[in-house]
Amino acid sequence: MSFSFFDLFWVFLFFSSLQPVWQRRQMEFRRVKTIQEFERGRNSRTILLIHRQESISLLGIPLSRYITIEDSEQVLRAIRLTPPNVPIDLILHTPGGLVLATEQIARALIRHPAKVTVFVPHYAMSGGTMLALAADEIVMDANAVLGPVDPQLGNFPAASILKVVEDKPIGDVDDQTLIMADLSRKAIAQVQRFVRTLLKDDIPKQKISPENIEKIVETLTTGQVTHDYPITVEEATELGLPITVGLPRSIYDLMELYPQPQGGRPSVQYIPMPYGDRRPRLPEPKGRPLPDPMEP
Repeated sequence: MSFSFFDLFWVFLFFSSLQPVWQRRQMEFRRVKTIQEFERGRNSRTILLIHRQESISLLGIPLSRYITIEDSEQVLRAIRLTPPNVPIDLILHTPGGLVLATEQIARALIRHPAKVTVFVPHYAMSGGTMLALAADEIVMDANAVLGPVDPQLGNFPAASILKVVEDKPIGDVDDQTLIMADLSRKAIAQVQRFVRTLLKDDIPKQKISPENIEKIVETLTTGQVTHDYPITVEEATELGLPITVGLPRSIYDLMELYPQPQGGRPSVQYIPMPYGDRRPRLPEPKGRPLPDPMEP
């Protein structure tokens, strides 16, 4: 039995078509295994909410992902399946998302009787910060950031719309802007009320000092800074949020299993370790670093 060139070509094409499927299965297996090891080490339920910018196939158009109703359905199901005495670890990497979906997840987190810990390896902005506020402890990388949760109406911050109405005579303001201003007042009041509810959470114990609650609400919800302003670990700690600095190494390993989709030439490239045996010591994290549950 002999094979022609075209027979070999079709065999090659067949195996090439199976390779992406096999790689996805392998990646999924590694993810599940790593999550299971992390859960065993901390005796917790681990939930990942990771949003990366993706590209539409062929066209290469960037497509930003965010917290959606579908995400809230899945997270709520995971919380519902968690026994009341089992802690929840939520790993966040998100620019934010829909208010409805975010509030649903946050309410479910503060209603969970056991401890809720949020891990932020890089950033959790807007709605991601709101989810962090629902946690009993926020564990962050030393360079990770949170963000304001002030409401946005379309492309405009609610606080800026109100500023226009305050600065201009009422007769010079058009009806549409007045309507937007009315909606802005309602939106800010609603967000402040919800954030205050999150900060007053005392299950399983009080997490925020009562004297810090109004300061946090004022800083995060009133548009004192732009919506994409990065709130550093130092600023968040100064506000009175329950911040711990220093992530377990296994969190970074998990993030490596959710890579940014590649579309041609990588925008960042480096050699992971230097040549030879002279390896630099990793810097000691500041604050109260958690022990890595996956290390013996």
